[in-house]
Amino acid sequence: MKQLQKLILPALVLVVIVLVYSIYFSKGEDLGSFSDFDINNSASKDIKVQILHDRGINNNAFYVADKTGKIVMVQTDHLPPGIESTQTVVLRGHLNKDSFHAHEVLLD
Repeated sequence: MKQLQKLILPALVLVVIVLVYSIYFSKGEDLGSFSDFDINNSASKDIKVQILHDRGINNNAFYVADKTGKIVMVQTDHLPPGIESTQTVVLRGHLNKDSFHAHEVLLD
């Protein structure tokens, strides 16, 4: 019985550490929302979106959809190689009135 009591506290501490680590450090798999952006603010923020391949990917522009289904044109200076084969990307940039200016496009 005493051995069992000595194992309960370390086991509980370990469970709490694993829970905190998995919740705090896990990457969100959900898509982001463009409603979190302010068009009057030019600060760069990250958003995970789905690429709309049916609308085409040009050398510096493509279309994406957020979790609410809002479709936005993304303009960027550089597209990463392999963007044609991925479904989601993380955009780092800011929302303009009629498009999203991505400073960086990260493959997911």
